[in-house]
Amino acid sequence: MLDVPVRDAVRPPAGHAPGPFGINFGHNDAMASHVALLRGINVGGRNKVPMADLREVVTSLGHTGVTTYIQSGNVLFSTAETDTAKLAAALEAAIEGRFGIWSSVVVLSRDELADVLARNPYPDEPNPKLVHVVFLNGQPPNDLLDRITDAASAATAKGSRDRVQAAGHALYLHTPDGYGTSELAQSLFKIVSPPAKQKKQSLAATARNWATASKLLSLCGEQP
Repeated sequence: MLDVPVRDAVRPPAGHAPGPFGINFGHNDAMASHVALLRGINVGGRNKVPMADLREVVTSLGHTGVTTYIQSGNVLFSTAETDTAKLAAALEAAIEGRFGIWSSVVVLSRDELADVLARNPYPDEPNPKLVHVVFLNGQPPNDLLDRITDAASAATAKGSRDRVQAAGHALYLHTPDGYGTSELAQSLFKIVSPPAKQKKQSLAATARNWATASKLLSLCGEQP
């Protein structure tokens, strides 16, 4: 059994107080307004995208203050556009046009990212690399949640301590015995992330460990 039903939403704390792993959820006027998360680039020698070129592509769309973090496709930028679906679609098309590859993109506003981090259902885990967030571009449908519940139950039946919870447009995966050997992690990503060649899926998903996700929120405050 799951520690709580996978559909149970974990409510964020009131306001933007300091959160788990020492994250400060406050913000100031210098922050980037949005974060774009690309799926499946620079992984295993495939879909290579130089970060300098990626910054050029994002800037070409009229966004400002464009920066990237590590090589896995994390872009911070500012824009007056508030429709994240529209922003993601434009980025997907521009990336395909420039690099000839398809990478699904999830875009979150700064406050949406802060909200996802504030909902952490595993705040007692001291190692931020043992908690992963699967960012989604929409509410996961019931049939997908049912499949995730089945996968989690199967893992528990084998003695696994791994757990997964859903809250809003995110899934939270806790792998206390290690992420790399987690059968639940493998099953989860097969369920929510079918092969990248299947373009324009109704539900886009991309995962980041908690260390990366929290760093992105921190970097929002360092934008010019």
